[in-house]
Amino acid sequence: MTVAYSPIHGLGEEQSIWFKLTPLLARENPMQILMSLSERYGGIIPINLKNQRILLLSEPAHAEHMLVSNFDNYAKYLEGLRPVFGRSMITVDGALWQKLRMPQQAAFHPQMFEVYFPYLMSAIESKMARWAQVAASGETIEMVEETWTLAAEMVCKALFDREMPFNPHFVFKQVKTYTDVVNHKSIRLKHVRGELVEITDEDAAKAMKVWGSIPEMVLGADTVDNRKDTLLGLLEKAEADPNFPEFDHGQVIDEMKQYLWAGTETTALTLAWCLYLLSQHPEAMERIRAEVRSVCGDADPEWNQVQQLSYTRMVIQETMRMFPPVWALIRIAKEDDEIEGHKVRAGDKVVMLTYVAHHNPKYWDEPERFDPERFAPERAKKRVKYSYLPFAAGKRSCIGGALSQIENMLAVAQLLRRFTPEFAGTVPANIHATVTLCPKGGLPFRIRELK
Repeated sequence: MTVAYSPIHGLGEEQSIWFKLTPLLARENPMQILMSLSERYGGIIPINLKNQRILLLSEPAHAEHMLVSNFDNYAKYLEGLRPVFGRSMITVDGALWQKLRMPQQAAFHPQMFEVYFPYLMSAIESKMARWAQVAASGETIEMVEETWTLAAEMVCKALFDREMPFNPHFVFKQVKTYTDVVNHKSIRLKHVRGELVEITDEDAAKAMKVWGSIPEMVLGADTVDNRKDTLLGLLEKAEADPNFPEFDHGQVIDEMKQYLWAGTETTALTLAWCLYLLSQHPEAMERIRAEVRSVCGDADPEWNQVQQLSYTRMVIQETMRMFPPVWALIRIAKEDDEIEGHKVRAGDKVVMLTYVAHHNPKYWDEPERFDPERFAPERAKKRVKYSYLPFAAGKRSCIGGALSQIENMLAVAQLLRRFTPEFAGTVPANIHATVTLCPKGGLPFRIRELK
C-alpha cells in the first residue's frame, strides 16, 4: 500500500500529531514519562487512535532504519509550520528538497566559517554591551529570549551581510505566540503578569503577519560589508538562474525564513540550556574560562584558535545530549514497512524520540549527569552509532549543524570571559515539550560582571 501525503493541518488542528500528543506532553515531566514507557515497551511505543497510528521509537537501530537505510520511505513531517517557514527547504521533501538544498550547501562548508567569524564576533560584542547594562541595573532577564536575539543577529550579519533591522525581542515574542500556543488548542490560557489570559487565533494570525514581514525588512536593511560570498548571495543567484524556475523571489523569502527562525532557535535553545547547566556546575564554567585564557590569553579569539577550545566544544555537545532542541524527529510512512517486528502501515506517523535515545542508560553512563568528558575523542569513539542525534542523521541532517556549534562555542567563550550568568529560577528547570525542547516558564537569569 502507498499513500500520497501533503501537510495541510495547523499545529493545533485535530489531525496534527502535536494536538494528538497534547495529553502526554502537557504532563509535569513529559520526557520522564516517555523514557519510562520506552523502557517498558522495549523502545517502541505504539499509540492507536481512532483514525491514526503513531509509533514512538527510541533505539539507535530505529533511527538508522528511519533516517538512513530506509530513508526514502519516510517523508518529513512538519504539520502547521508552513506559516513559519513557507515552502522552504525545511518543509518540502523528495527531489524538490534536493534541488533546493543544492545551491545553499556551499554556504555551510567549513571553509566558509572563517569568513563568517568576524561577523559572529560582532554580534556577540553587541550582546556583551547589552549584558553590561543588565549587570549594572541588576534586572532579571529571560535567557532564551537573550540567546535567540543573539542568534538572530548572527544570522543577519554572517549569512545575509545585513545589519539586523528589526527588534528581535518583539519578533521572538510574536513567533512564540504561534509555536507555543496554537500547537495545543486544548491549552488556551497563558499566564500574563500572574493572570490567566486567553490567547486567540487572531493573536496567532497577527504574529504570523509580523513574521511574514521580516525577510523583506532584512533585504532592505543596510549591508555590513557588501559581501558577495554569503548565503543570501547564493539564494539570489539561484533566483536569477533561468534554469531554476522553482527558485523565484518567494522561494528566497521562504528560505530566509527557515534560517531566521529554525537557524536561530536551535542555536538559541542550546546556548540557553548550556548557560543553565554551567550555572549549576561552576567548576565547568571555570574550566572554560581557563581554557580560553590558555588558548587566547587576554585577547579575543582568532579563527585559528577556535578549534583548540576542545572543552568548550564538549560542553556544547553535552548540552545537546541532555537538552536536544529537536527532541523528536517525526516522519510519515509512504509505504508499508516493518521495524523490529512492528508493522508500519502507509500513513502511520513514526517518531524518533531523540531525547529518550540521549538519556538511555544502555548507551550512556549515568545519563542524567552532566559530563562533558563523555565527548572526549577517546570516549566518543566507543559511542554506539545513532545514539546521539542532535542534528538528526542521514540525508536530512541539519545543514547548519556545524555552524551552530561554532556560534555557541564562540558565544560561551566570550560571554563567560566577562560575565557570570546566575540562574534565578527553580532548580531543576522544567521542560516544555512543544515543537522544540523549551524550558517551561523560561530561564530567568541575573548577570554579574566580572571585575
